[in-house]
Amino acid sequence: MPIQRRIERHQLPYYLKVFNRVTDKPMGYIGNISREGLMLISPWPMLVLAEFDMRLKIPGRDGQPYHIDFSATCRWTREDVTPGSFDSGFALIAPPAEYLELVEVLRHYFTFHPSASPA
Repeated sequence: MPIQRRIERHQLPYYLKVFNRVTDKPMGYIGNISREGLMLISPWPMLVLAEFDMRLKIPGRDGQPYHIDFSATCRWTREDVTPGSFDSGFALIAPPAEYLELVEVLRHYFTFHPSASPA
């Protein structure tokens, strides 16, 4: 008899792409995110100790993108295990409320919530 899965899998329907807020060009994708910072996966190494103006474009309920603008300082960068990719760690500078809300929404989305009744 097959065993039924009790833990629901969560997958994002897309990657969270990060843009340069000044040029509107893509910088890469979020590898992980916290209230204090994020890891960017990019085809380029980032300049360590440089400050970047960034933008997330989140799809809104009406289908129009919703922008979250923030600034962050690159703390480190290294080549990823995937050829042609780099991981860079960023510390946010005064993260806006919209960014902090996104972190909480993602944390809740990816948190295991056991059901009250057995399967």
